[in-house]
Amino acid sequence: MKENRVIGVVGLGLIGGSIAKDLHKVGYDILGFDSNPIHIKKAIGLDIISRGLELEELAKSADVIFVAIPVRETGDVIREVMDSMSWNSVVIDTGSTKKNICQSVRSHTKRGRFVAGHPLAGTEYSGPQAAIFDLFKGKKNIICEEHLSDEDALDIAVEMFDELGMQCIFMDPAEHDKHMAYVSHLSHVSAFTLGTTVLDIEKDEKQIFNLASTGFESTVRLAKSSPHTWSSIFVENSDHLLKALKYYISELEKFKTAIEQKDEEKIKDLISEANEIRRVLNGLKYNIVKLS
Repeated sequence: MKENRVIGVVGLGLIGGSIAKDLHKVGYDILGFDSNPIHIKKAIGLDIISRGLELEELAKSADVIFVAIPVRETGDVIREVMDSMSWNSVVIDTGSTKKNICQSVRSHTKRGRFVAGHPLAGTEYSGPQAAIFDLFKGKKNIICEEHLSDEDALDIAVEMFDELGMQCIFMDPAEHDKHMAYVSHLSHVSAFTLGTTVLDIEKDEKQIFNLASTGFESTVRLAKSSPHTWSSIFVENSDHLLKALKYYISELEKFKTAIEQKDEEKIKDLISEANEIRRVLNGLKYNIVKLS
């Protein structure tokens, strides 16, 4: 019965708060911990969690613990949770990088009770007030090193993500980090850079507001994302992200050179080459529909 399984959520921001909100709605008792006491008060006030506890007490009290905090801190917190939780409990992380987190807990005696997860969902907003219902519905969740998780722990994790409306897929942690550098982390660097570039060049903020089209707004949307969350991701995945940035800068140089030379045909060729992403994305959508 749902009411007999207690869920603990460590980190009550967008991801942790949305997990808590969805699972609370379907009948689970939700305990919460956040290093920011204001977040705990907000989460209780917004009916996201039932009550707040200190980390050790939450670990001892919950049957399933989600850790949804910046990735640089995740490994240490998972080990702390494992030290206190029972052998029947399960701890699941939600981090956007996986290799270092998996390595940091590999030697723990309760490693089998850990499931390395990454729900592919989010918005540019942060804090408990950013939590929304059905954030994860219809989305993918990546699980890494499933062979190191106990069978029942993995089953419980998959059941939890199923409750959130997610489909689980499995991937090697290093492969996960490489792919995320290209499809997620690089796009955030691009958005942050575009935001700082425009703010630096265009000092008249009123004109930015007046002239910015929906294209600019959608492109720079990610620049509103949490500095704490994303600086942590960039450092954790620096090797793969630096490779991605090398290619990205090379492509920018091609555009810069073509524009300097007023080479309209070259510019058209570069844009046409970029248009191929439409075919790739349409193919992915088709494959996802088929898999579903």
